[in-house]
Parts: sequence; structure tokens; C-alpha cells
Amino acid sequence: MSEDRFQRLRLLEALLFAASEPQAPAVLARHFPEDTALDSLLEELQERYANRGVHLVRLGERWAFRTAPDLAGAFELERTTTRKLTRAAIETLAIVAYHQPVTRGEIEELRGVALSKGTLDTLLEAGWIRPRGRRRSPGKPVTWGTSDAFLEHFGLESLDSLPGIEELKAAGLLDSRPAVTILGERGLLPPPSGLKREEGEDEEDEDEEDEDPLGADFGEDLLPEEAAELPGEVPPGEEER
Repeated sequence: MSEDRFQRLRLLEALLFAASEPQAPAVLARHFPEDTALDSLLEELQERYANRGVHLVRLGERWAFRTAPDLAGAFELERTTTRKLTRAAIETLAIVAYHQPVTRGEIEELRGVALSKGTLDTLLEAGWIRPRGRRRSPGKPVTWGTSDAFLEHFGLESLDSLPGIEELKAAGLLDSRPAVTILGERGLLPPPSGLKREEGEDEEDEDEEDEDPLGADFGEDLLPEEAAELPGEVPPGEEER
């Protein structure tokens, strides 16, 4: 290895070690000459740390040092939980992860339940979802997708690392029976008249309109996302909750 490449590896190692958050290659590249093959350096540095106490891992499009997975049992993490995710929030996060970019109306269509106020706000405050622009359809609804913080929190290299249907069934997280049978047995099929309400939602709020957490003009300057192959928007006249 040349002295020049060795020094660049040392600099890359120092930059990643000192960073308080995962770094994108474009940010790291500012510290190197234009002819630097940064991808090659990252891969070499990753190999060098493969058997160490810390590993260089890729989180989405960014890189960071993380403790080796097999040493997790030697650490004890104390974290103060101020708010526990509701079942609705967990289901919503799963739908966003697997169907993004997705609108609020599409989430409600897939769940068969109207979202209560604050479900998307909770996930947005946690930093696990982010707006992806507006759909080119009547009303220009906001579309949502997961963030890099979502990948980092759940230890995923990319969305391709999400478990598939067969893996979820093997883990006992999915029922192999038809969905209609399962929902019918649990009494969760929505009434014919429309979407049912979330548990705990007051009837007196029925006529209130949900506030858009983003302005009505949000996303006009963003590149539009291609529409996902999901059920259509909420029918005209049907209020989102």
C-alpha cells in the first residue's frame, strides 16, 4: 500500500470516529482530493474492522462505526421512555416502511381504520418517517416514507433488509390464513358504511377536520414521487382522521 493511500485511510478513519452521526460519502469527500476513490477506501476500512470490537457499517447512504453485534450482551443501555408507541402507530410505521411513498388516505385504506389524531405526528417527532412530497392527484396529498433514522434505529442497511413475508410467517408474526377469515374472527372487519374509528377517539370530534402538520403549500418545490400501486385516495366527502 502506498504512503498516500495509507494516510487517506487514516484520515477517513478519524473523520468517521469523530463524527456524532453517520456520514454521507459526499460530506466525507470534502476532506479528500478530487481523485480519491472514496468508495474503495470505505470498503477497505470496513474489511479492516470486520473482526474488531467496532464495525464500520452502512446505514442507508451513510456510514458510521457501531459496536460489533456479538458484543451486545456485554452492554447495558438505560433509556428513559417518555412515550410508548400505540398499536396504531406501529401498524402505520409498518405500512409506511413496506408501501412508501404512501399517503394518509392509503394508510387508512390498508388498515381499514381511520387514523386518530397524532399518529403520524408521533412517528414524525421520533424521526422515523419524513414527507416525500405531494402526490399528483386531487388534493395533492402528502406522501410519507421512512428516514435514515429509521434504518439506524432498527439496524437496517437499507430497505431491502426488511424481512419478507415468508420470514415474518416463520417468526410467527403473520397468520397464514386468509386475511378476511382472521379479521372476521377478531371482529375487525370495517362496517360497510365506511372506515371505523380508532379506539378512544371521541364521537364529538367527528365533524372536526384534522390539521395538516405541514402547510397546504408544502412540497410544491419538491420533485414529485411516483404514485405507489395502492388503493385510491379517500373518496370525496370522506374526512381524513
